[in-house]
Amino acid sequence: MSTRDWQVGQDLPAQTYRVTRADLVRYAGASGDFNPIHWSDRVAQSVGLPGVIAHGMFTMALAGRALDTWAGRTGSVIEYGVRFARPVPVPDDDAGAQVVVGGTVRTVGDDRVEVDLTVTCGGEKVLAQARATLRRER
Repeated sequence: MSTRDWQVGQDLPAQTYRVTRADLVRYAGASGDFNPIHWSDRVAQSVGLPGVIAHGMFTMALAGRALDTWAGRTGSVIEYGVRFARPVPVPDDDAGAQVVVGGTVRTVGDDRVEVDLTVTCGGEKVLAQARATLRRER
C-alpha cells in the first residue's frame, strides 16, 4: 500500500499485535523503564490497577508500527501524538493481550497525509486523540 493512493475517509486495514509479559521485559530493558507496575501483579494491584500493564510508550510504538506497515516503509511519520486513555492489562500467560490498531485517512495533501488512529485492547480504547502525519509518496 502506498500513501500516494490514499483517499480521504479511507479505512486502513486493522493491525493486531500480541503483547506478552516477555515483550514487557524486553521493552523495559530497551527503555530503562523498570517500574514494577509493568512486571509485578502485587505492585500493580496495590496501586489500583487490574494487574501488570503494558508501558504506555510501548502501546504507542505498536500504533507507530501500524503506520509504517500501512505506508509500506519506515521513516514516513512526520508527526505523531496520542493521549493515554486506558492501560493495557497483560495477563501472565502465553496468550498475552491483543492491541488492535485501526486508521482512517483524515486529510490528503500534496506531500502529507493525516491519519486518525483507533487503538483498542479488549474492545476498550487505550489511546485517545491519536493522530499522525505521514510524508506522502509522490
